[in-house]
Amino acid sequence: LAALERQVFDFLGYQWAPILANFLHIIIVILGLFGTIQYRPRYIVVYAIWTAIWVTWNIFIICFYLEVGGLSKDSELLTFNISRHQSWWSENGPGCVRKEASMSGIKGLDNHSYISVIGCALEYRYIEVMHSSFQILIALVGFVYACYVVSVFTEEEDSFDFIGGFDPFPLYHVNEKPTNLLFKQTYLLIPPTGFSGMEGRNE
Repeated sequence: LAALERQVFDFLGYQWAPILANFLHIIIVILGLFGTIQYRPRYIVVYAIWTAIWVTWNIFIICFYLEVGGLSKDSELLTFNISRHQSWWSENGPGCVRKEASMSGIKGLDNHSYISVIGCALEYRYIEVMHSSFQILIALVGFVYACYVVSVFTEEEDSFDFIGGFDPFPLYHVNEKPTNLLFKQTYLLIPPTGFSGMEGRNE
């Protein structure tokens, strides 16, 4: 749900790189849920690997909006240099008032307008940072849960016997005895032939 919410606002802001990343994330989350329901550990492993990539991506987004390491939040990196759009929250954040001023009279900018945003209670970059931080938190919880589920499935597969099921000591199991003991038991059960002939004569 958090990924879907973020996808909606990234669509509104035409942030193409985050849109693609969110789409992949949603697909792999569905794959992980399917693997959990259908007992497919491989799908869950794929989800666990993706969570590490997803955490890395969100750390990059945080660095981008906080302008760490030479990054600039005003660059067109997240839009693939296709457009000059910024985050949807830059103009629609809490308390923001959007004003347009006509650019007529300035050569080359006729029929254009300058948009200014004032009164924002919280800068849009901090809203994006909070979104990414929340995604990191969810991803870490998902990674721990995925590792736990994979370990449980692996233990069940190790204890499973294809004939006797999950019973570690199945009913069909027969203790093998040495062959000399079997010969002794057979000898005790069959009476000697000499005794049976003498008994007949005495009668």
